[in-house]
Amino acid sequence: MLRHLPPLAHPNVLVGTETRDDAAVYQLNDETALVATVDFFTPIVDDPYAFGQIGAANALSDVYAMGGQPLYALAIVAFPRDLLPTGMLAEIARGGIEKAAEAGCPIIGGHSIDDAEPKYGLAVTGIVHPARVVRNVGARPGDALFLTKPLGTGIIATAIKRGIAPPETVEAAIAAMTTLNRGASEAMLRVGPHAATDITGFGLLGHLLEMTSASGVGARLSARALPFLPRVRELAEAGAIPGGTRRNLEAVTGAVRWADAIDEIDRLCIADAQTSGGLLIAVSAEQADALQAALLAAETPAAARIGEIVAGSGIEVFR
Repeated sequence: MLRHLPPLAHPNVLVGTETRDDAAVYQLNDETALVATVDFFTPIVDDPYAFGQIGAANALSDVYAMGGQPLYALAIVAFPRDLLPTGMLAEIARGGIEKAAEAGCPIIGGHSIDDAEPKYGLAVTGIVHPARVVRNVGARPGDALFLTKPLGTGIIATAIKRGIAPPETVEAAIAAMTTLNRGASEAMLRVGPHAATDITGFGLLGHLLEMTSASGVGARLSARALPFLPRVRELAEAGAIPGGTRRNLEAVTGAVRWADAIDEIDRLCIADAQTSGGLLIAVSAEQADALQAALLAAETPAAARIGEIVAGSGIEVFR
């Protein structure tokens, strides 16, 4: 769709829509650029407070992926005021406010509409030095790939809707989705990444393919090294697979080469559409150990080295 729109040409725009990056970047002066993003979605968990926290963490993640620091946010709310109690909306808003406050990012306003289905999210403005913007472009052959959160939130959200998600799995998913990517961002900035992005709706494969295509490289992923939330495969086998996950897998057909041992369920789990996922970071092999240590110090225990950037194109997934 974007290719049909007029091209963007402005001297202050450092990052626009051309590489499907996580946020826009607008330079103010030699020392300062603004990072701007917006994201909102329908409830994926039953607890309204947790939903508000997830919505805020998810929107803030785009700023962290660009190497920025959130400054302030505006809330975006849709709510069926005649169908649901307003106390539920208050809990959603409280969750968002408290999670944004954890990031040092006050929610200073917003906009709401009456809508049949609840929706919540944030428009976030952050700040970054123009020379230190981290993009989803720039990965180089030989780079190590790290993922900082486990996969499976899309499958678990579908299982919640179907009433088949075990409580401990729901708890683990909420804990992952409400964790800010601030620590992971600070860790990658300490070692200097070549490229990074956060994993959201297009899943690991979709976002990695954006990175490799824009960088003119390929990638190899170890299926065995990928971190997953508990019982994700079991829920996928039970049929709790969202439409977005199936579309993700279909979208990368032809660009991903699968080892024969990786079956359809595994492929769907790897392609799962995420909400408030982790950062995918490409860093030089020489800095890989330093990044691993920095991520551990930043309390991202699920962070894992999952593969490498290679010359060529596409993605190879091996067992």
